[in-house]
Amino acid sequence: MAVLKLTLRDGVSYKIEDNGLSAEKTAVFLHGFTGSAATWDRIDGYFQGLRLIKLNLLGHGGTDSPADSSRYTTEKQAADLIEIFDRLNVKQAYLIGYSMGGRLALSVAMIHPERVSGLVLESSSPGLDSPEERKARREQDSRLSSRILEEGIESFVDYWEGIPLFASQLSMDPSKRKKVREERLNNNPVGLRGSLIGMGTGSQPSWWNRLSRIDYPVLLIAGSLDRKFIAINESMAKRIPTARLEIVEHTGHAVHVEEPDFFGKIVSEFILK
Repeated sequence: MAVLKLTLRDGVSYKIEDNGLSAEKTAVFLHGFTGSAATWDRIDGYFQGLRLIKLNLLGHGGTDSPADSSRYTTEKQAADLIEIFDRLNVKQAYLIGYSMGGRLALSVAMIHPERVSGLVLESSSPGLDSPEERKARREQDSRLSSRILEEGIESFVDYWEGIPLFASQLSMDPSKRKKVREERLNNNPVGLRGSLIGMGTGSQPSWWNRLSRIDYPVLLIAGSLDRKFIAINESMAKRIPTARLEIVEHTGHAVHVEEPDFFGKIVSEFILK
């Protein structure tokens, strides 16, 4: 994989991995909050014959971390993705997004459906349905973002690893857990703060009422131990005419980390079929 540094029109630079393959299909991978492109490394082998692009999203990995949190909005990051597609000569792609990356993938698909071949949404959502829910989440994320800067990245990562959403990761192999922790610690606190405020679930548009318009293939994935996201994805599957929901046994929120081989198999089969 070639590592590229692409500077967009407004001067923001993205760090991107691209195998540069001239292929019929392109798969673009979008990681979650506190992650990076490295989160997908263990599944590369399942996507032979595809053009593979892995992004470090704004504020993460080696991509820039602007100080202004308004630069991180879902709409601006969706526009970034389209500019990156244009620069890399990607006319259309399958978007594979985990959690926050899934919310961005769905947003790109809603705003620019002509650029999307299909969607794989892992432990993700279309946002929050009501204004009250969105307001409460924005307030919660604002408090959390202050904590990142006040207490530092290590203290925040300690807290983040301990939330119930990631409880199933405590039983993972220690070497796997160490890699995930290092990935989180390598992020810029300013970037994590910007992501929480700019494109947190309470800040992004709600797409619930537009799910029924989707007419391209959609694979929804959730772990059997992640009851919250099973419920969300069951609701999504009822609204998306083309959706298939896959519940992966004995896994939590980060299916691709906990069961990379199973994840790689079902996603590659979905794209290559």
